[in-house]
Amino acid sequence: MTEHPHSSDILAEINSGKLLMVDSRRRNGLILIKRFHAEFAGPGAAVGGAFDVDSQQAIPVGDFCLVCPQSPEERQKAFGIRRHWVRLTEQLTAKPAALERAQMILTQFEQYFDGETVAQIPDEPFALLVGVFPQTMRAARQENDRG
Repeated sequence: MTEHPHSSDILAEINSGKLLMVDSRRRNGLILIKRFHAEFAGPGAAVGGAFDVDSQQAIPVGDFCLVCPQSPEERQKAFGIRRHWVRLTEQLTAKPAALERAQMILTQFEQYFDGETVAQIPDEPFALLVGVFPQTMRAARQENDRG
């Protein structure tokens, strides 16, 4: 089990090519910032390996911890869970209106984590997750604060 207090430590471990997974026993996740988009890997999802060597930044969310898969079956399951998180994000990005996508990602994160945790995540990573501008994320947060 590897605790990571610093985002740069997480990124170094992920870029090493070693396959890891987000601890499935904690309410946590990892936003991986790529060149033109971001991906969220939730509990149980595989990270690292050949998939994430192009990651430029790693943002831990919640009570974050990475673990090493202990068996081929556990690795296979972690790959499936990673696909699940990618598909979930794709469903949010299917909405044509940018503000609606921004609001949906905030709502999803607030349902899974808490408002305080979500408030600590900058606009840019959320924007990259759902293909909107950071200003759109700010507008969505302001709408949520009013509503």
